[in-house]
Amino acid sequence: MTAHQNDTDPSGISDFLLNCFVTSPGWQLWLSLPLSLLFLLAMGANAVLLITIRLEASLHEPMYYLLSLLSLLDIVLCLTVIPKVLAMFWFDLRLISFSACFLQMYIMNSFLAMESCTFIVMAFDRYIAICHPLRYPSIITDQFVIKAVIFIVARNVFLCMPIPILSARLYYCGRNVIENCICANMSVSRLSCDDVTLNRLYQFAAGWTLLGSDLILIFLSYILILRAVLKLKAEGAVAKALSTCSSHFILILFFSTILLVFVLTHVAKRKVSPDVPVLLNVLHHVIPAALNPIVYGLRTQEIKQGIQGLLKKGW
Repeated sequence: MTAHQNDTDPSGISDFLLNCFVTSPGWQLWLSLPLSLLFLLAMGANAVLLITIRLEASLHEPMYYLLSLLSLLDIVLCLTVIPKVLAMFWFDLRLISFSACFLQMYIMNSFLAMESCTFIVMAFDRYIAICHPLRYPSIITDQFVIKAVIFIVARNVFLCMPIPILSARLYYCGRNVIENCICANMSVSRLSCDDVTLNRLYQFAAGWTLLGSDLILIFLSYILILRAVLKLKAEGAVAKALSTCSSHFILILFFSTILLVFVLTHVAKRKVSPDVPVLLNVLHHVIPAALNPIVYGLRTQEIKQGIQGLLKKGW
């Protein structure tokens, strides 16, 4: 299929064609069912968590507001990526407009960075709760959450904005087949006839500045938490302290492990199929989103009680 020509578009292209799993087309068949189930699970579980936190007065606390933000980010990321991927798998709807492609690119980059930044704030919340419990009510307030949300949105909206802008300003002279399931920055940029060095440099700098620094700060906070926990002398204090942050730590492992594997497969791309990073990129937008609310729902007594309370009211 050739590019759609558009006289008003200076790039000469008005549509892109997404071409998933070039070397392993059979992956689409077996991946479509688990992917659709994960998508439904992510949507349903996050919706239940949001409704529970919204309706249960006992959950109107800063920690649960941050969890609500995480659920909202997960929902947006899933809706941005997975329906289009499933439409390709089931109906071969591989065409995506020029503007929709760069909008998807922007949402993916900015919301992924927002999620990473939310984990930092949640790690800080757990650090204060365990290391400075007496000061927790005066530090982690509703005003703190509002300021944190403003920072999370502002930082990532503005720092991620150049990524799609740099790609959109390139001249696309004919090739329009993106060898990916999504409009990833470099998958799109490499189709242009221009020099993409600036795109590569900014993607690298933004990735390490945002996600890299976030992960370092998160794990630094947990080192401080672990050090403080080991100093606790009271009976059962260590177990109680660790249980308060275990759910959050599991979520971070979901988020960072898939991201780390994705980075490693890119580094070793000559030794693995080029479809592996594509697969990991898709799964990274749905697996954490599906598992995050389940982990918190199963491991947090207050949320379990809130869900049970809503079910009883419903009956």
